[in-house]
Amino acid sequence: MKILTVCGMGFGTSLMLKMFIQDLLKEMNIKAETDVSDLGSVKGSQVDLVVAPADMKGHLADLKTRVIYIDNLIDKSEIRSKVVPLLKQLQNPVGGG
Repeated sequence: MKILTVCGMGFGTSLMLKMFIQDLLKEMNIKAETDVSDLGSVKGSQVDLVVAPADMKGHLADLKTRVIYIDNLIDKSEIRSKVVPLLKQLQNPVGGG
């Protein structure tokens, strides 16, 4: 599984999101590759999941992968509630037994 966190420049918000997602992955005992990206580089990335601030929705609408938009970037409960269900789904895809 590959997860990409995105922000405008690729080193502020995206790094914060990456660190929290890595904590979630460790807590859930899920192995995944996590990386950060700036907005201009995300479109060429081959990943299973993109996590980005909600204000980037218009810029990422045409991505061909799952995207989770976070409204409040310091609200860890919001991030957890949006990311954990999808991590579980990606880890155990229906019919992927």
